[in-house]
Amino acid sequence: MGLKILTEHIAKPGIETFEVYRKNGGYAAVEKALKTMTPDEVVEEVKKSGLRGRGGAGFPAGMKWGFLAKPEGKPRYLVCNADESEPGTFKDRHLMAHSPHTLIEGMIVSSYALGAKTSYIYVRGEMLYVIRILEKAIEEARAKGFLGKNILGTDYSLELYVHPGGGAYICGEETALLESLEGKRGNPRNKPPFPAVSGLYACPTVVNNVETIAAVSWIINNGGETYSKIGVGRSTGTKLISACGNINKPGVYEIELGVPVEEFIYSDEYCGGIAGGKKLKAVVAGGSSVPILPANLITKTANGESRLMTYESLSDGGFATGTMLGSGGFIVFDEDQCIVRNTWNFSRFYHHESCGQCSPCREGTGWMEKVLHRIEHGHGHMRDIDLLVDVAKKIEGNTICPLGDAAAWPVGSAIRHFRDEFEWHIRNPQEATRKGAVYRKEAVLV
Repeated sequence: MGLKILTEHIAKPGIETFEVYRKNGGYAAVEKALKTMTPDEVVEEVKKSGLRGRGGAGFPAGMKWGFLAKPEGKPRYLVCNADESEPGTFKDRHLMAHSPHTLIEGMIVSSYALGAKTSYIYVRGEMLYVIRILEKAIEEARAKGFLGKNILGTDYSLELYVHPGGGAYICGEETALLESLEGKRGNPRNKPPFPAVSGLYACPTVVNNVETIAAVSWIINNGGETYSKIGVGRSTGTKLISACGNINKPGVYEIELGVPVEEFIYSDEYCGGIAGGKKLKAVVAGGSSVPILPANLITKTANGESRLMTYESLSDGGFATGTMLGSGGFIVFDEDQCIVRNTWNFSRFYHHESCGQCSPCREGTGWMEKVLHRIEHGHGHMRDIDLLVDVAKKIEGNTICPLGDAAAWPVGSAIRHFRDEFEWHIRNPQEATRKGAVYRKEAVLV
């Protein structure tokens, strides 16, 4: 079994309570940081660790903290992005529901490092049970002196609030989240200015993912250099992976970055292989917004090397032959799954969730959904395939926020790697629409 940083004690009875969490070493990082370290020293440890944002972008957390504007009479804020809306991703809610104090401890240490006196956890509105769990845990921490005024007798004070989200995928984008947190419609902002300069209430703000913040406590307890030695290259530490689809053991797994993708899929320690003994057809490795890869490219790179569960290895070859680790939403498709139907399903989601602020995304996502519906339901034309590619290219890179890219990449990659399947749907409309019918190409099956 690999090293567990965030989930070592997650299965212990009562770990969601302050008492049990404390007995298992909880809040030691708060004591160490507040009593023996300066805020700058905490930031430096996070920089040394090489910790990268776990929400999808993979940007170095310590570097992001370093961009925070210097105090000039304005308060600073830390906002935790717990608006986990990416299809195929459920690792943050798992951590918050089963070990809420792991996040709260990370919030306290991170807020101290950033000089934030008020911080927020922005949770997807539909996850009411998680909101209640977090609020209870916050009250427990406050009752024990870890939140509120003069924490542990020091000069540092912190108020921590849980805020229910607006129920929209777009609110997972950091500036749309801030707009929603301010009580406005969750529309993404133009950047610059970036949140580090003008974020919540026009004040310097850092927005980090649940998993990113939760890892900070371990880094402070064990040292940034120790954390940096876990993983491979610039992909340091561990990563929570939400594994689902046609596998024997769906669930949330904490892996040391660098595990071979093939091992992750077939090892009994993780996914346990393809359900029903079927062949692997394709994988969406980082949530619905990343490019899909056929089996032969997800287990090996274009150069024939083993594909690893790291930011660099998964992206090797660019979008021509690679994908992204993203949020860690690992969706596995077996040989009986229809790529056209899956792509249409994703496009329906992105069309529905577009905020409508940018014309390419507002109009383009609708066009892609309509054309894919046409192909999937037996009314497609060959020219539709190139039309989809053209529309996707016109969306990509032409919107305020990354939702446009997230909508375009699944379509472009599906056609790039499975064009013959789209053509088969168009040439054989009656067969393609028959229940249970699916196109198989042995060259991409493993």
